[in-house]
Amino acid sequence: MDFKELKLEIFIPESHLPVLRSALQSVGAGRLGNYDSCLAYSKVTGSWRPLLGSHPYLGAEEEVSEEEEIKVEVKIAAEDLDKTLSAIYEVHPYEEPLVNVIPLMNRKR
Repeated sequence: MDFKELKLEIFIPESHLPVLRSALQSVGAGRLGNYDSCLAYSKVTGSWRPLLGSHPYLGAEEEVSEEEEIKVEVKIAAEDLDKTLSAIYEVHPYEEPLVNVIPLMNRKR
C-alpha cells in the first residue's frame, strides 16, 4: 500500500516548541488546505538513561532521568519526509531525538 500522508510524533522540551514550529512551517509540514502550522502538542513525561559515552541534553550518564517534555503531532506529505526530518534534527536539542513516523490512511470527505 502506498501511503501519501504521514503523521510525525516528535518528543522535545517545551522550550523548543517555537523553533520547532518555525522549522516545520519552513518545509510545509502541518499544511491543511488553506491553513499552515497545524499541529497538536501535549505534555508527557519522558524517561531515559544515558549510557557511557553519551552526551545528554539533560541527565547524567548511567542515571535514569525523568522530565516533562511535549509530544508534537503533525501531518505531512510522504514525499516531504526527508526534508521534514532534516528540519527537525537541525533544531532539536537531543543527541538522539525520538521522531515516530506513522503512515495515515486518511480519505478526503
